[in-house]
Amino acid sequence: MSTIYILWLRQLKRYFRSRSRMIGSLGQPLIFLLAFGFGFGKIYSQAGRGDYLQFLAPGVIAMGILFTGVFSGIEIIWDRQFGFLKETLVAPVPRLHIMIGRTLGGATVALVQGLVIFLLAFGFGFRPGLRALPLALLFMFLIAVLFTAFGTALASQLEDMQSFPLIMNFLVMPLFFLSGAIFPLQGLPGGMALVTTLNPLSYGVDGLRAALGEVSFFGVGTDLGVLGICSAALLALGGWLFSKIQI
Repeated sequence: MSTIYILWLRQLKRYFRSRSRMIGSLGQPLIFLLAFGFGFGKIYSQAGRGDYLQFLAPGVIAMGILFTGVFSGIEIIWDRQFGFLKETLVAPVPRLHIMIGRTLGGATVALVQGLVIFLLAFGFGFRPGLRALPLALLFMFLIAVLFTAFGTALASQLEDMQSFPLIMNFLVMPLFFLSGAIFPLQGLPGGMALVTTLNPLSYGVDGLRAALGEVSFFGVGTDLGVLGICSAALLALGGWLFSKIQI
């Protein structure tokens, strides 16, 4: 357990020491909140859907968590190139503990990032129902764990620093745009509806949106169940792949 705590703490120190990383990671969410939230707001209200910012903000929060969690996996490749990963792997501790520690550290960083975006959205006029804030935090944490484990599992099989961002963009952008983060899931064509249903981020966005005041599409219980199962599966897969790293 001490190994998990040490690696968790190390991830947090890396994040808070890098001010450029903290500020730079807010650029994309800000663009979405400003360009989409205010740009499409009038069209959304004219369609009888209400305030688009109230609908969009949970999706942007989930996006910030998604990107921060997945891209935390690139630190494995960085550590591999500079020798720190080898020093960690030869330590007399189970590799599963190492993987869990790194994943929880990255997930905590992603959760902090989501909270910062939440405050920014609040400053732009987002007014959520705060009674279910603990439930919203639970959904944010599950999203963070799921996609940090995903990034860690994938990065454990890569050695090229340049290939990781390309692969992540190929996978992460479709995950975000096909999650219902920027459009309602009701009334989608058959193929589109199937893709969004198979996308695990859809359940995170839906649950977060329900917790912050909107109506749930899948149901809160379904959202929690799918995220919990997917998180456990990715942690198990990531632990197995991490154990296969050659030093």
